Amino acid sequence: MGKNQFEEIRALFGNSDTYYLIRVDMAANYAYVNKHYDDAFRHIHGNLVGKHYAITMHEDDVEICNAVANLAFNNRNDVFPATIRKHDGRGGYIITRWDYKALFDENDNPLGIFCIGHDITELAKIAGELDQIKTDHSHSVRSHVANLMGLGKLIQEANGVGDIKAAAKMILQSTNALDQAIRTVYQNNQDQ
Repeated sequence: MGKNQFEEIRALFGNSDTYYLIRVDMAANYAYVNKHYDDAFRHIHGNLVGKHYAITMHEDDVEICNAVANLAFNNRNDVFPATIRKHDGRGGYIITRWDYKALFDENDNPLGIFCIGHDITELAKIAGELDQIKTDHSHSVRSHVANLMGLGKLIQEANGVGDIKAAAKMILQSTNALDQAIRTVYQNNQDQ
């Protein structure tokens, strides 16, 4: 991708309220940040243009950026994704998702990387909460199913009517507990 093509993208995303657009030069310094990115991070780091790109991110994610940038330079026609944590100015991080593309001049010399990204913090939080709910619900139902399976084995190995009656009593207890677990899961889903 040439510099002129970047200018077309810049015209499209320069004033976006949704997407970040940045360009990093070959010295790993910001060469351009759009208004949305500037609004999000200027209050933390000041004017970013001319500063090293890593100033905005979690130190563990610098390696990800370097690896993805290398992929972009080695595969100049492709776009590569990365998820990067950025300082939020309050001691925490926002989670951002980016597409990286290498940028070359008209003589095919590398100019740097440009990236289009957006904040996915809320999406990541919701996905984590849904995973936790799924895990909790799975465990609450699965334990009762395991009990019933075990009781089925006891019946198969029963030596007499007394053993079968005891297993039947435990099956009723387990099915009642399973029914209550399913009702709780259903109620929790209705409340949300």
